Amino acid sequence: MNITSQIKQPIFNEMELFEKKFYESMTSKVALLNRITYYIVNRKGKQMRPMFVFLTAKMVSAGIVNERTYRGACVIELIHTATLVHDDVVDDSNRRRGFFSLNALWKNKIAVLVGDYLLSKGLLLSIDNGDFDLLRIISVAVREMSEGELLQIEKARRLDITEDIYYEIIRKKTATLIAACCALGARSVIEDEVQVENMRKFGELIGMAFQIKDDLFDYTDEAIGKPTGIDIKEQKMTLPLIHVLNTCTSKEKTWLINSIKNHNKDKKRVKEVIAFVKNNNGLLYAEQKMIKFQQEALLLLDSYSDSEFKDALILMVNYVIERKK
Repeated sequence: MNITSQIKQPIFNEMELFEKKFYESMTSKVALLNRITYYIVNRKGKQMRPMFVFLTAKMVSAGIVNERTYRGACVIELIHTATLVHDDVVDDSNRRRGFFSLNALWKNKIAVLVGDYLLSKGLLLSIDNGDFDLLRIISVAVREMSEGELLQIEKARRLDITEDIYYEIIRKKTATLIAACCALGARSVIEDEVQVENMRKFGELIGMAFQIKDDLFDYTDEAIGKPTGIDIKEQKMTLPLIHVLNTCTSKEKTWLINSIKNHNKDKKRVKEVIAFVKNNNGLLYAEQKMIKFQQEALLLLDSYSDSEFKDALILMVNYVIERKK
């Protein structure tokens, strides 16, 4: 049994029912929209975010989920899917998870409108059912994701990202949605604000570790769905590079910045930058920070009694930093 199946096992029935409800939540009277949403549903990823919702809900409530939990999972997945559709348009990307992206098949205008539609369906699902507490959690995540993307664009132009700004970018860009999953899962079944905040923090820490792991992939040759050095080509400042920029000599720093700004399309130069970052402990430093976030997340689970749901979350936390893609 692969690791994803192991994590899913305690919530297998919930995930099966979730898939039906998720598809229903996207339906429309417009045939074109239904054709596109059918395409989306049949090319789903690992569905980590709904898994976080259900596992968190069941861990904090001794195995209980309700309709609010399902709605919360649907809203999260609708909004996550909307952001992926919009990201592909922004990045001019023709592939997503090995398949053609929506903008490649139906062009940018339709892709943007479908993203907007999914976002509105997610928000209305909460409003129509009076889940205003869940809506607040999700709306904060949507706002922060937009801020994170724009902050990254602003900083990439000047290449002046400090480690603190990098953490702020990945907290907003990636971690905030996983934090929302965990807070939302807890909030759907309990009202204890301390526990909800505890779970939000847990999700945030996992999200931080998850993004650092993603950034490390840029320096490996493993088949992960994106080419090595793509972040450097796109002038994205990630933790391995930021650390090396802060610790190398001013002459080396000038060479690095010049390479990223003016020679980021030169394959040989990009390879030299990758080698330089590796040789100056950039990867080692980023790995240590990633493990620190992971350990902090695991500590937050200590106060919960042992259960298959807690075990699955621990497995998920470890999978985040051990995954190969």
